[in-house]
Amino acid sequence: MRSPDVPRKVLIVDDSRTIRRLIKSRLSRDPRIVVVGEAEDAYQAKRLVSELSPDVLTLDIEMPGMNGLEFLRKLMRVRPVPVVMISAETQQGSERALEALSLGAVDCVGKPGPGALATAFSDLAELLYCAAGARLRQPQRSPVKAASSVFHWNGRVVLVGSSTGGVDALEIMLADYPENCPPTLITQHMPKTFLSSFARRLDSKVAPHVVLAEDGMGLEQGKVYLAPGGETHLTLDWRAAPLCRLLWSEKCGGYRPSVEVLFRSAIPWANRISAVMLTGMGRDGAAAMRRLRDGGAECFAQDEATSAVYGMPRAAIENGAADRGLPITEIASAVLGTAQS
Repeated sequence: MRSPDVPRKVLIVDDSRTIRRLIKSRLSRDPRIVVVGEAEDAYQAKRLVSELSPDVLTLDIEMPGMNGLEFLRKLMRVRPVPVVMISAETQQGSERALEALSLGAVDCVGKPGPGALATAFSDLAELLYCAAGARLRQPQRSPVKAASSVFHWNGRVVLVGSSTGGVDALEIMLADYPENCPPTLITQHMPKTFLSSFARRLDSKVAPHVVLAEDGMGLEQGKVYLAPGGETHLTLDWRAAPLCRLLWSEKCGGYRPSVEVLFRSAIPWANRISAVMLTGMGRDGAAAMRRLRDGGAECFAQDEATSAVYGMPRAAIENGAADRGLPITEIASAVLGTAQS
C-alpha cells in the first residue's frame, strides 16, 4: 500500500504547451504531487509511462495522430494506470469524455475556455491525488435495458449522490431498475455539458426514462432525474406533490451540484426517502444523510471493494448515516426493497 507521505507521480499528456504549463503550475502548489514528465502526443506518452511508472496521468482527448481515446483503450489493456481525462466542454467533447470513463478513466475535467485560465484546474491536484489510489476496473460491456418486472411502488422517493467513479456505478445500479422504478433524483459531480450527455447516455442504456431535472418538474414513477449542474443545485420539494426544484446558489463544500444540498432538502420528509451514497472523493452529503437517517430514511452506501474512490461512502458509514457498505451490484435490490409495497 502506498504511503500517504510519498508524493504521487503525475505524467501530463497534452498536445498544447499552454495547457501543459498551466496544469504543471497548478500541481506544483501541492506537495502531495510531483510532475515526473510531460508528453505532447500518445507515442511519447507510451514511452514515458514505461520509463517513469507514473501513479496517474492527465490525458487530453483531442491529440494529433493517436487521440486520447485510442491511447486510453490500449493503455488499459496493456498497462492499466489511473487516468483523468481533460476534455473540451462541448457536446462532442462531453460525449467523448463519457466514452473515456466507460473505457476505464477515473474521472474527466473540462478544458478551460477563453478567459477562464485564471481559475482553471483549481481542484485538479486533489482529484489526481485521489485518482492515484483509485481501483481500476476492466472495461465492461454496456448494460442492457432491463426487462419489465413486477414492481409495486409504495410512494418512497430515492435520492442518490455520487462523484468520482460514479458514471460506471450509476450505470450498474440503474441497469437493475425496472421500467416502473421509484422516482429517483441523482446528484453526480460533473460539469454541466457532461451532465447533459450523461443523461442521454443513461436514458439509452437503462429501462427507466432518464432526464435532466427542471425546476418545478413533478416526480413520476419510472423516471430518473439527474441534477443539471451549472449554476444550480438539485433539491426536493414535497410540500404538496413531490417536485424537483433547482436552487440557484453558491457552491456547497466546493461542489455544484452538491449532494449535501440535495439530501438536506429532503430532511422534512425523511421517512419517505431512501438515500444512496456511491463512490466519490471527499465527504459531500454525509452530514445531511445522517440527518435523513435520524429522521427515518433508509440509507445505503457503496462498499470499499467496488468503489473507485472510497471517500463519500466511507464518510457516510463513519458518521453513522449507513450501517455498512454494499457491493454496487446489490445497491439497486436493496433500494427497491425499501420502495416496494
